Amino acid sequence: MPSRKILVIDDEQNIVDLVATYLRKEGYQVHTATDGVSGLKAARSIKPDLVVLDIMLPGMDGLDLLAQLRRESDVYVILLTARSDETDKIVGLTVGADDYITKPFSPRELVARIKAALRRLHAGAGTRSATLAFRHVRIDPGSRQVWVNEKPVMLTAIEFDLLHALAERRGVVLSREQLLERVWGYDFYGEERVVDVHIGHIRSKLGNERFIVTVRGVGYRFEDEDV
Repeated sequence: MPSRKILVIDDEQNIVDLVATYLRKEGYQVHTATDGVSGLKAARSIKPDLVVLDIMLPGMDGLDLLAQLRRESDVYVILLTARSDETDKIVGLTVGADDYITKPFSPRELVARIKAALRRLHAGAGTRSATLAFRHVRIDPGSRQVWVNEKPVMLTAIEFDLLHALAERRGVVLSREQLLERVWGYDFYGEERVVDVHIGHIRSKLGNERFIVTVRGVGYRFEDEDV
């Protein structure tokens, strides 16, 4: 199997070099860019399996780049931010990031998150799990497609996995911690708001909030009638 392609976009050359070194040791093909315009161009030409993207970039900032990228691709994006401000994280997730990590960060932690994401995406691509068919919603793990009332709904990779995790346990409440472990594949160190933001995206795309019910103080459950 060809090695996975990872694009690292950051204007701090020392960070780019450090991350690239760690990733190449793991056998990944690493491509780099140090500004937003060249980063977007690289993403379009390379078609990476995963993007590590800094928010603060010259030419085109990371959030603008991410917004443009999301109009063209559902590639998994881990956002880097130098700020601990909760607003930056939520805005990044709202624009379309799948995950985020705050500077300064451990390169080993970043590599662990990348490996977990790629492992999950690769496993999902080869799954032969049965289609989940409900009265209004149908979910096909093989093609990673979702339909609501037989109309296709476009979800990002992380949104699909989150919906699938809930639908597999229809009627069962899953806590944010359980969803983080099942969908992201690791402990998110208590930053559970990432789940809430992606749930909001899914609800908006499904067009009906009743499919995913909030259980206050606990988590979420999927509700739709069996066919």
